[in-house]
Amino acid sequence: MAINNNVLFALIRYSGLTFIIRKLIQRNKISIVMFHKIEKKDADKSFFLLSKYYNFISLNEFLIAVEKKSEKLLPPYSLIVTFDDGHASNFELLPLFIKHRIKPTIFLCSGIVNTFRHYWFSCTESNLSIKYLNSLSNENKLKELSIFGFYPKKVYEFPQALAKAQICEMKEFVDFQSHTIFHPSLPNCTDAEAQQEITKSKTMLENDFQLKITSFAYPNGDFSEREVEMCKNAGYKCAITVDPGYNSIYSDMFKLKRFSVNDSCKVNELLVKASGLWAFLKMLFPN
Repeated sequence: MAINNNVLFALIRYSGLTFIIRKLIQRNKISIVMFHKIEKKDADKSFFLLSKYYNFISLNEFLIAVEKKSEKLLPPYSLIVTFDDGHASNFELLPLFIKHRIKPTIFLCSGIVNTFRHYWFSCTESNLSIKYLNSLSNENKLKELSIFGFYPKKVYEFPQALAKAQICEMKEFVDFQSHTIFHPSLPNCTDAEAQQEITKSKTMLENDFQLKITSFAYPNGDFSEREVEMCKNAGYKCAITVDPGYNSIYSDMFKLKRFSVNDSCKVNELLVKASGLWAFLKMLFPN
């Protein structure tokens, strides 16, 4: 008989394994967790829970420690909170960032924020799976989506991403960084497409929003050595993947690891995933 996921996460948490991992591994490492558009009530609970077991630091604090080659600048159990895409609902979390003393990094798609354009993966008219679409070249993916009426620059009745006024209000408390222009799978882009998505997104955010852009997140976590070199040449200091694992000041700064935690995390699920144990178990038992 299959075990309910909630029960499974509870069993894993109370086995003591997450405690052991925190004590033996995470204490001296930098962990990064990824959200997308968690609801405010769930975020309040999640941030409170994480604060009991970790010390929140900003991505910039980590970069400073790397530059100075000093682990002493970082507290034990360091945790960086990130959000991908720049969804409009992220604005509702600003009071919680202040309340819980978190300076998260929100990675923005520069061609979607402050517009009424939509993310391609939210095209509800399409009956095609995200996995299938991500397997196509960027050109063919957009051709497939155009059949359902989606175009990257199509203007809709409502926005999906943060507006400029919201970004300006948040930027004292939030670190905004780059997540390309339109969120393609970069390895499926041509050289010219990938170069533009990586380089132009940086200049757009700097020029249009007066942001200091030093960091990049690969959409879907998809990257190759080509994208790594492009990020370096564009002037980024680091780039973040969705490959599970822990980081240190000696990590490859353009292949930083991150744990994906569900936006509607239950208590046990959140702690198991934030510890890295769930990703490890999935590698051991992929099915």
